[in-house]
Amino acid sequence: MRKIVFALVLASPMLAVSPAAAQSMKIEDLCVKVAKHLLMTETLHTGVVQSFPELKPPGARMTYSTRDGVEKKNMVDTFECQFDSAAAPYGLKRFCLASTCYSADEKNQENKRRFDEVRILMKREGF
Repeated sequence: MRKIVFALVLASPMLAVSPAAAQSMKIEDLCVKVAKHLLMTETLHTGVVQSFPELKPPGARMTYSTRDGVEKKNMVDTFECQFDSAAAPYGLKRFCLASTCYSADEKNQENKRRFDEVRILMKREGF
């Protein structure tokens, strides 16, 4: 009996980090990750979040702040994401910070490079 309990205790941490958990992420959460990578911040407070997984391409948009203590109603900076799919593998298609957009087919080389950098960081995390 002790061996079974011990085996369950050892197995439970592995269950918590299963690949299925990463694959069930919502696109609005994934968009927050994209924003964190672009803005190079660990902390991102979200205000209004809208998600559209049923659209083609699926996407999400949100208001946000990188500062602590900002009320949601006072968050006016916007971030938007579009993905190839609403489920894993998601495939980052495009994202916009305010009125500046970043994508693989971007004409502005600096904006294309920022897109590629974020896409690479997301792939490293398994998204």
